[in-house]
Amino acid sequence: MSIIVKLDDMLHERRMTLTELSERIGITLANLSVLKTGKARAIRFSTLDAICAALQCQPGALLEFAPASLADVDKAAAALGHETETAL
Repeated sequence: MSIIVKLDDMLHERRMTLTELSERIGITLANLSVLKTGKARAIRFSTLDAICAALQCQPGALLEFAPASLADVDKAAAALGHETETAL
C-alpha cells in the first residue's frame, strides 16, 4: 500500500507509549498496533481525530502518500473506478 503510517515517529516525538495513547483515546492496543505497523486497511475519521487530538498534531503528520511506482497509482485509480492517462 502507498500510505505510510508515521504513528511510531509521532509517539516518539511526544514521548508517549502506544499503551498510553490507547488509554487516552479509548482505542484498543491491538487496533492501534495494527495501525502503527501499517497493516490497517482503513481508519475512521473519528479515530484519526482522537489520535490527532491526543498527540496534538495534524493528520498529515501521521499519514504520508508515497506510491511505489506509476503502476500503483494506476491500480489505486482503477480500484476507485477512475482512469489515468497511462491506462488510456
